Amino acid sequence: MDTMVRLRPTVQRPRRISLAAGPAAAAEARRQVRAAIDAWDVPVDPEVAVLLTSELVTNAIRHEAGPSVLLTITCICGLLRVDVHDTSCSVPVLVHAPADAEAGRGLMLVASLAADWGCHRTPAGKAVYFTLASGDDAGDGDGDDAGDGDDRSPQGDRA
Repeated sequence: MDTMVRLRPTVQRPRRISLAAGPAAAAEARRQVRAAIDAWDVPVDPEVAVLLTSELVTNAIRHEAGPSVLLTITCICGLLRVDVHDTSCSVPVLVHAPADAEAGRGLMLVASLAADWGCHRTPAGKAVYFTLASGDDAGDGDGDDAGDGDDRSPQGDRA
């Protein structure tokens, strides 16, 4: 019996969206990520993807004085990557905030739910990213790929 298998392209053209720093930025970022997942048929949980995107965009705007941030969405071989670029040179740091804290848990969510996450410097400042894999390929969420050149710090929660 012949069976048709739906094939996904191995690499999708990146989507780059400039978001005005303000209250609507996180919602627009969530819409863009969900649209990319749907259009590319990426086998990841869209709810997790939009949650983590919202956290990174909110951090970038909260700790960034610039007028905008850049959202980049890519997919390679079923692995979704979301980068949030800003002009700050401050590297985000992970803190272990108490459960009743009003802030400080965003990067804890990213670290626990993403297959990988990190930060790298850019000519304009930095980019903070996360990756999500399909359920079978997801990492352990510790964000630890020693020797990958990313700047990560376990001391605080600033972007």
